[in-house]
Amino acid sequence: MAKMAEQRHLRAVRDGIIATLPLIIVGSLFILIGIPPLPDEWAITQFLKANNSVSMLPYRVTMYIMTLYACWGIGYSLAKSYKLDGVTGGTLSAMAFLLTIVPQAIDGVGFVLPMANLGGGGMFVGIVMSIFAVEVLRFTTVKNFRIRMPEQVPPSVARSFEALTPTAIIVLIVGSLTYFAKFDWHSFIGKIVSPLLSAADTLPSVWLLIILITFFWSFGIHGVSIVGSVARPLWLQLLDQNTAAAASGVASTELPAIAAEPFFQWFIWIGGSGCTIGLVIVLALFAKSSYGKQLGRAALVPGIFNINEPIIFGAPIVLNPTLIIPFILSPLVTGTIAWIATSLGLVGRVTVTAPWTLPGPIGAYLATGGDWRAAVLNIICIIVSIVIYYPFAMIYDKKLLIEEKGEII
Repeated sequence: MAKMAEQRHLRAVRDGIIATLPLIIVGSLFILIGIPPLPDEWAITQFLKANNSVSMLPYRVTMYIMTLYACWGIGYSLAKSYKLDGVTGGTLSAMAFLLTIVPQAIDGVGFVLPMANLGGGGMFVGIVMSIFAVEVLRFTTVKNFRIRMPEQVPPSVARSFEALTPTAIIVLIVGSLTYFAKFDWHSFIGKIVSPLLSAADTLPSVWLLIILITFFWSFGIHGVSIVGSVARPLWLQLLDQNTAAAASGVASTELPAIAAEPFFQWFIWIGGSGCTIGLVIVLALFAKSSYGKQLGRAALVPGIFNINEPIIFGAPIVLNPTLIIPFILSPLVTGTIAWIATSLGLVGRVTVTAPWTLPGPIGAYLATGGDWRAAVLNIICIIVSIVIYYPFAMIYDKKLLIEEKGEII
């Protein structure tokens, strides 16, 4: 599985999508401005809603076209992995993706591109087009099927001419299928991906991802990096469904998806993978061994900001049977509680990718568009994590105490 995650195409997809996260985080936060979590009778709420079309523009030029940005990043990363020009790879990828969308003529405006498939809904088409474009670039380079310029020509100009052949091939193939054969890329790939997307937004799927991620971490392997390479495109589509519905006025408890990535961040990975905030608090407050207490106190501040490498490698949790059990069990339980609460409409569903280093209750509040109940749910999950970790942490602490007494003797 680790080798699969480092496969060049999957790595390019991962890196390309991750490169868009700053845009997604900042853009999605503007939903809180366009649809403020404040009482309707307040003047500021009425003002913001009256100017919704303006305040939501940053959201529309980020979240609404996230796949276009991702295509460039994927193409750049994949081209660099082949030691090709990254800028050319990114540009060809973005062009190939745009060729899958049919412009529409608007009277008095001209031709426009429908935005429906430029966002998360077109992510899988974007991935396919990015890989195709770079593979065409690689083929023409390896086969020397390109226009060669004299050595005295500046490198930037030479690269532009060398890209003419792959550009022509991509335009002919993708453009012909889209505009002449009337092939609907988004409908075709959407039908293939639809079962995966539906399966991803289920409680068993959440359990499976938790088990996989914590299993890899148990051996010191970054589980989110591995599993995220495959899951993140699905997470982004689920988040895109929610943000689009929220922007159109759908209530937060009635949004279509539950298991978008922020759901994992704020109700499952509290304090980091394994919901280790519970372990850190238990050690800081109840440990009797010198090492356990010092470790808990040292890891507490990073844990509040969801950085848990100090506790994972400091305890260590890695290859430690005593701590691996609650490391897997705690997020399974908190994830189940959060799923039930969300599916029953007790807590709003996630719409915002809040910065992952925020303290849990604040991040949960922002991620759900300002639902105070999400902050309460986050605190409940922290308490549950403390209860689950406590007996195992005490067993671990007792072993440390025996070792320390042995050293003193």
